[in-house]
Amino acid sequence: MKRGISLALCAALVSTAAFAAGGNQQSSSSSGAASDSRTELRVLNYTDLSGANASAGVARIWDGFAQANPDIRVVREDLYNEPFHEKTSAYAASGQLPDVVYLWPAGRSSNLHNNHLLKDLSSLVKQDGLDKVLSPAALDVSGQAAGYLAMLPMTVTSSHAFFVNLEVLNAAGLKPATTYAELKAQVPVLKALGKETVIMDNQSDWVMQSCLFSAIAGRFGGAGWEKKILNGQAKFTDADFVAALTFIKTLYDDGVLQQSSLSAAYGDGLGRFANGEGAYLIDGDWRVAAFITDQTSKQAIIPPARQGNFIMTVFPDIAEAKLNKSTSVTLGTGYGISASVPAGSAKEQAAWKLIKWITSNEIQTFQLETGAISTPVNTTVDASKLNLEPLQRQAANFSSQYTTGTAVFDAAFDAGVATVCNIGLQEIGLGSKTPQQVAQEIQRAYDAWKAKN
Repeated sequence: MKRGISLALCAALVSTAAFAAGGNQQSSSSSGAASDSRTELRVLNYTDLSGANASAGVARIWDGFAQANPDIRVVREDLYNEPFHEKTSAYAASGQLPDVVYLWPAGRSSNLHNNHLLKDLSSLVKQDGLDKVLSPAALDVSGQAAGYLAMLPMTVTSSHAFFVNLEVLNAAGLKPATTYAELKAQVPVLKALGKETVIMDNQSDWVMQSCLFSAIAGRFGGAGWEKKILNGQAKFTDADFVAALTFIKTLYDDGVLQQSSLSAAYGDGLGRFANGEGAYLIDGDWRVAAFITDQTSKQAIIPPARQGNFIMTVFPDIAEAKLNKSTSVTLGTGYGISASVPAGSAKEQAAWKLIKWITSNEIQTFQLETGAISTPVNTTVDASKLNLEPLQRQAANFSSQYTTGTAVFDAAFDAGVATVCNIGLQEIGLGSKTPQQVAQEIQRAYDAWKAKN
């Protein structure tokens, strides 16, 4: 999940320095003169500056680590969205992968996983007893493309969430739609008031696939739909998957989604949704981080006093679907250690210290409080004792909104296949390709990937 899953899952792990498209290198060290004897760690980090409290992460996480470990010098390269993925691929291809890398459990990081460019962290986990502290889901290697513990995720996330603006609905005399038929019926009512029905930013080549279609594919294909394809028991051209693609066409045909969403950059719709220009917003659960109060500015896109007027749930029931009350769920993003780091070396010990720090009670509590994560993997964190805003509490209890978690497309399939899927979804929205044509293209991309692997 790219993004996003995680995108904003590491919103707190960012730099306050100016951000450039080409990346930004930061050096974290303790106060005082630098020592040549320090162990240097090169870190490739993913930064999303759109989340509230994004900049607050520097002092608590990176500077905090440096102060606690004066013998380690962290040289951090901050990148976001496609530049991050492009740089990761370039480093991997040149054999120059940084010592510590931010990554996804599969999807856009599948190259690192499939080519075993990352260390297996399981022995380090057991060595320090983290298997007794981290949740079983975080240590479940079946969710990682490498087939082993190549990274420690910071959270378990839903790539799909359906946000509801009750202020807009109440003004229109409407209630939150519980079925797709109800949602469709609200389109003309909201349009007459100059409101969009659903706001979604679909320009990037991952959002539709990750934040909506993964959930829809689960609704039509049922739990484990992706495993049937991976095991050769089903194809993307089968009726269930084509029906899921057809439903995306229906969303545009019915005016639930606007074609203008296809030219909206990711994040553009947050302010419009908060300001009441649309009744619903589709995004990932991490988007809560963008709405809450920034600890530095004390400002919020949706102030706590208004947050009770917003609901975080899942897409309404679809009459034709096999499964409802479901959403797409996967391991969140996290950090791994390059396989090139010598085993037992000072560099490996320093890298492991950093990863342990990021999944520690202190940092996971900080991330939960600032909205960077919704579900901590460190089981010693007690969310009930934290002063969370209403939307954060909804995010922490989001699992009560669905009964089944289904696969996230780009967590189950290679990045190349996922990109073909997302482009196809955009083409369906534009009306330039049929669901059947897109299904065939995804199948061809999958067959080509399988032939190479």
